[in-house]
Amino acid sequence: MQKTKNKIKDELKEEFRVAGEDILSTVKKILAEGNARRIIIKNEKGESILELPLTLGAVGVILAPVLAAVGAVAALVTKCTIVVIKNKK
Repeated sequence: MQKTKNKIKDELKEEFRVAGEDILSTVKKILAEGNARRIIIKNEKGESILELPLTLGAVGVILAPVLAAVGAVAALVTKCTIVVIKNKK
C-alpha cells in the first residue's frame, strides 16, 4: 500500500494504492477512523469507479451497503487507488 497526502484549503486528501484483495480492509479501516467525508475508488487508469459521500451521522446506517459495494468493486479490479477526503483539523 502506497500513501500520499495533499492539502486543499479546508480538506485533506489522502491516496492509497492497494491491490484488489486489500480494498475492503483498507476501506473498513478508513471508516473506523470516522473522519472521512468522501471515499473515491479509482481504477488503474485513474478513472473513478465508485464514489462514496459520507456524513458522520449516516456512517453507521449505511455501513453495510457501502461495504457490499466496495466488495463488488474489489472483485472487479486488481489494483486501484483509494482517495479519502477528510476535513482538515
